[in-house]
Amino acid sequence: MKNIWMYFFTGTVQVVIEGKGVERFLNDCIREDISIWNVRRRQDNAVLFTMRLQDVQALRIVVRRNECSCHFSKRMGLPFWVKRSKRNIGFIGGIFSFFIITFLLSNMVWGIDIEGAEPKTEHLLEKELKKIGIKTGAFQFFLPEPDEIQRKVLEELNEVTWIGVDVNGTTYHIKVVEKKQPEDQEYVQPQHIVATKDAVISKMFVEKGLPMVGIHEHVKKGQILVSGIIGTEENEQLVGAKGEIYGETWYVTTVEIPMKTKFEVLTGEHKSKYKLSMFGFDIPIWGFGKVDFAQFEKERIEKTLKFLHWELPVDYVRETYRQSEEVNRTYTKEQAIEQGISLATANLQEKLDEQEEILEEKVLHQSFENGKVKMKILFQVIEDIVETKPIVQGD
Repeated sequence: MKNIWMYFFTGTVQVVIEGKGVERFLNDCIREDISIWNVRRRQDNAVLFTMRLQDVQALRIVVRRNECSCHFSKRMGLPFWVKRSKRNIGFIGGIFSFFIITFLLSNMVWGIDIEGAEPKTEHLLEKELKKIGIKTGAFQFFLPEPDEIQRKVLEELNEVTWIGVDVNGTTYHIKVVEKKQPEDQEYVQPQHIVATKDAVISKMFVEKGLPMVGIHEHVKKGQILVSGIIGTEENEQLVGAKGEIYGETWYVTTVEIPMKTKFEVLTGEHKSKYKLSMFGFDIPIWGFGKVDFAQFEKERIEKTLKFLHWELPVDYVRETYRQSEEVNRTYTKEQAIEQGISLATANLQEKLDEQEEILEEKVLHQSFENGKVKMKILFQVIEDIVETKPIVQGD
């Protein structure tokens, strides 16, 4: 018989038959659709077999029709195990409590190890981790993923340039690389500072070298801004020119904006479901029923459960369904122009450093065709135009 092991949950009994007509008794059992297996004969000619607990009532009918006597020698399966367990409920409860408490403790945070941070930075980092929820006693399956922890910490702490998060058992190992203060500059070879592009000088600070241009002066690409040759003709010295020079530069950008667009937005409504996943199957534990959203975005987060230092073949799963809807948007010409300028500005801003800025923009040309607005935009930008050029013999 197949899947006999499943009868453990419904219960089985071992039956002993003695007397005349044993074979006829067994045939009657089969005719009554009583499942029997492990049939064997003992030395005293008694016959043993195993059957399902749910067929005991049908067996009594067969016993009345035959001359054989029978009795149950063994009772096996979950129903009998539960019945016997009631006598030792305290002991069984203690075992379950032990495993549950050990399981919970194995999935909590018991240590946060921070490496590479100065005491001040370590204190700030600990405060930021507490805001995220990472603290001693927190359940790991409710905490963000390591990459999300890295992103949040880097957004809040300017003192840190890089952070690595590694989870080992119940301990979070966090490695930190702090921003280093400028150290004493090593020897710099003699060099000029030249312009990287055509510009009008807006501000400059020269630390070393001889300034060759002034504020509001127009310079060409490759022109020397600060010379590394100082002193008089009789007493010339070569130095590594150093300084900060910003100039007004110009960019021309072309953008196209469709007058009609279709896109999906999140409404803010969401529904979460919690499951246990093992051997490829999901078992719901909270958040039942269908998701009533016509359109939604699904996010699935899985965390492997642990018992002591072992990883269990069970994952805690949180599925979040965020309702979305399709929106049709139509721009007026004025709105399309404004959107085009915003898009071009954002694209240019991504290429600039923090100290660099966009001063002004001007639409040079615009046209409306095929349901789109096409624009050519001129941007006036303040940016770093410094580039070094080694001084060679003959300069």
